Amino acid sequence: MQVQKADANHQITGTAFYKTVVSSAWQPRDSVAIAAILAGDIPDFLKRFVRINTSIIDTAGKTITAYYFVSPDYVSIGTNDDWARIPLTPMAAQIIADSLHCFLPTRKMVDDIYTQAKVKLEPVPMYAFRDSSITMWQHHLIIEGQRKGRQGLIAGIKKDVVLSGKISRDAKQNRVAIYGWHKLDGKPIQPLYTGHINWWVDYSHGIRLVYQTIWVNGKPMHYTDVLKDVTLQKLLCDEVWCDCYRY
Repeated sequence: MQVQKADANHQITGTAFYKTVVSSAWQPRDSVAIAAILAGDIPDFLKRFVRINTSIIDTAGKTITAYYFVSPDYVSIGTNDDWARIPLTPMAAQIIADSLHCFLPTRKMVDDIYTQAKVKLEPVPMYAFRDSSITMWQHHLIIEGQRKGRQGLIAGIKKDVVLSGKISRDAKQNRVAIYGWHKLDGKPIQPLYTGHINWWVDYSHGIRLVYQTIWVNGKPMHYTDVLKDVTLQKLLCDEVWCDCYRY
């Protein structure tokens, strides 16, 4: 699966991005990131999406198989030689996802992606200035030190911003749902959580993109149609409510 890059006369590097937003709050950081990504300022490896397989057994005992394609890493900005992962609010993530005909994963999809990931790294928690651009940049550099150049679908390095039926049912409005950051034993540090306001974003958050077409028994379907089907939704969602489709 190939994501097309927009034409651009200039490409910002990951280093330059973080220098630009070093003292910024979330609004200007989101704004600069959206502009860069919509201009195509992403490394080439992020354009080659990776297939994820899944299956369920329906009430009649029949196996239903499906697959979909996900970005091999979290949303990043930069060139092939100088790029960086960029934590974003779900509002910014949705704009970027829409521009690439993608959506954000569910809790189940995050688990399936982790299981099928080629590169699994131990999470590295950080404790000071969690929402600062400097800490986000430092966390990216730590992950790259762990990765040591290994290539392929990577997981275990971030908490995913996810779609969840808990968002609309939370007692407080304007929530963001996060989940994941799996340890090497496969257990997530972060359970499904909607306790943060939607503009809160810190170094540990990551945006994984999923192409909007799901192939179910070989037939292409839009992800919203899969989630609306009482049987097929279990291919993508393990919650009681699977009716959250976007931010």
